[in-house]
Amino acid sequence: MSDNSPQHVRMQLDLTWQEAVPPAGVQAALALMESGKMHRYGETGAKPGEAAALEAQFAAELGTPYCVAMNSCGSTMFAALRCSGVRPGDKVLSNCFTLAPVPGAIAHAGALPVLVDVTEDLLIDLEDLRRKAAQSGAKTLLLSHMRGHICDMDALTAICREFGIALIEDCAHTMGASWNGKATGTWGVAGCFSLQSYKHANSGEGGLLVTADADLAAQAVLLSGSYMLYTSHVARPGPEVFERWKYHTPNFSLRMSNLPAALARAQLGEVLQERCQRWNQRYGWLAGALEGTAHVRLPHRPPQEQFVASSFQFLLRDMTRAQMQAVIAACAEQGLHIKWFGADEPVGFTSVWTHWRYFGQAQDLPQAQAVLGALCDLRLPLSLTQADCLGIAHTIRAAVKSVFS
Repeated sequence: MSDNSPQHVRMQLDLTWQEAVPPAGVQAALALMESGKMHRYGETGAKPGEAAALEAQFAAELGTPYCVAMNSCGSTMFAALRCSGVRPGDKVLSNCFTLAPVPGAIAHAGALPVLVDVTEDLLIDLEDLRRKAAQSGAKTLLLSHMRGHICDMDALTAICREFGIALIEDCAHTMGASWNGKATGTWGVAGCFSLQSYKHANSGEGGLLVTADADLAAQAVLLSGSYMLYTSHVARPGPEVFERWKYHTPNFSLRMSNLPAALARAQLGEVLQERCQRWNQRYGWLAGALEGTAHVRLPHRPPQEQFVASSFQFLLRDMTRAQMQAVIAACAEQGLHIKWFGADEPVGFTSVWTHWRYFGQAQDLPQAQAVLGALCDLRLPLSLTQADCLGIAHTIRAAVKSVFS
């Protein structure tokens, strides 16, 4: 905002703003471009490059033995599904509150989605998960920690054990987050992280698959497109594991190049930790200013959920669809552009299960229409000041009040 007053009439905020890549990342990228060695693999004695270093660095920070860098988080989810044994026609459980790359990964694997309902706290409905696990016979759950909301992972993994379900985590919005001290991405057979812009580390695009399963890791390396140069990976299994898979795993050319890896490496470690603290500070400012606002419901976040809030969600309650649209429009008129999951048509990055018609099958989701139909979403760029957050809250409160005046 152009002043410090939450009563300022029109906001001047760019919620798509991104922090600059740290100087170390810029310097590493420039050095790569000057050398021309941007492909992660080389021949005739080439040493491991930035992509291999990124894999080793991220694996060490997360405490996992293996990491495979790919060209997107969607690619890592597809790879995790396929390399964990999912085959065309298999059923895969997944929460309905997610974004298009998650069902896209299921479709890429040729599998059939079984969507699980969502609670008002924007979490996977564990009762519905239990019911659909029993009904469907699905043996894989692709769990999306959508917008950084983390369910009770102890309870969820207990359900997975009970039904013999392999858990794959979509951690696109939870880099640096954990449940009860255990990092997301380490609860199941594989975790999938994003390096896309607007995420916690920005290389433009990219994905990181982590796992403690040697066979899954070896397949993922080969599937990503290592050719027979897999020994240049650092965070990888031993050669005997690759011997089991190198003649049976197709090359899908999903690997990451050295350039995005160089950009990402400089944004991990202390840089990531400091960003996480600043994001949560902004979340706290905005949540505190909106708490108690009529017709606005904030999701409950228990102390076990050590989230990273790079975005902010709230529900508009006890409103007609027309009133919700009026609130969104009133905010937009004041310069605050809010994403609404209740829109009839997909807009930008935002879509819901009713838009994914390639499924070709009905989904039983009795709560989703009400919850997602009322869901509002906005980014929290690190450029926001406390005054900005107060101004955002004032704009939302005024917009809500206007539809009832």
